Amino acid sequence: MNRHLSLLILFTLTLSLALTSCSSIFTGLYGMKKIKTIDEKTILRYAKKFNIIDVDCYELDTAYFLYLFSLDSTKYKTQIKNHYQPLQALYYENSGHLKSFQVNCYTGGFPNLKWDRNEIMTTFPPKQQAPIDSIVSLSTQIKYLKPLSQTSKLLVDNYDYIVIVYWNRFMGRQSKRLIYFVQENSKLEKEKKVKIIYANTDNIFAGQKKNGSR
Repeated sequence: MNRHLSLLILFTLTLSLALTSCSSIFTGLYGMKKIKTIDEKTILRYAKKFNIIDVDCYELDTAYFLYLFSLDSTKYKTQIKNHYQPLQALYYENSGHLKSFQVNCYTGGFPNLKWDRNEIMTTFPPKQQAPIDSIVSLSTQIKYLKPLSQTSKLLVDNYDYIVIVYWNRFMGRQSKRLIYFVQENSKLEKEKKVKIIYANTDNIFAGQKKNGSR
C-alpha cells in the first residue's frame, strides 16, 4: 500500500472517529453532504451562505496534499493527519509561526462539532486544541492557496495575525459553525490587526475520493 492511499485511509478513519459514524444516518445528522467537484460559482454561492466575503475566498490547490505526502510519515504521522482534515483554523503570527490550531478531529460533540469545547475560544488566539507543529509554515500555506476571480491580493505584512480557515460544502453546517466561531473569536482582539482568509477544500477532497476509488 503506497503512502498516498495509506493517508487517505487514515483520513477516513479519523473522520469516522470524529463524527462517531460515517453511516448515512450519522452523516445526515451532522449535516454532511456527498463529496463532489464544484465550480467557482458554487464555491462563491456557499461562501455567501457561510458569511464569507468574495475578496477573502481562496481554493486549496490539489498540490498541497502532494506536499504533505512528501513529508516523512514515520516522523510526522500525527502532524500530517492533522493537516489533512477538511475543517481547520490555523492562526499564524506575522512571523509565519503557527500559534493556534483548531482541527475537526479534536472537537468532539454531537450533533455539532464543539469548536468552543473547554472554552478555548474565549481568548484570542484560541487556547490549545490540536498540537502545534511547524511542518506547514504561513508561507507554505499561502503557496497552495489559489485565488478566485474576485480574491484580493493578500499583504501579510499589513497584519499581526493571519487566520486560515479550511471550509467546504460537503461538511455543511459544520463549516458554517466553524466560520462563525472563528469570526466571533477574532472580535476579542482589540489592538492587533487580524486577517481571516478562507480556503475551500471541496475539490481537493473530491480528487482524493476519485484517486482512492481507483
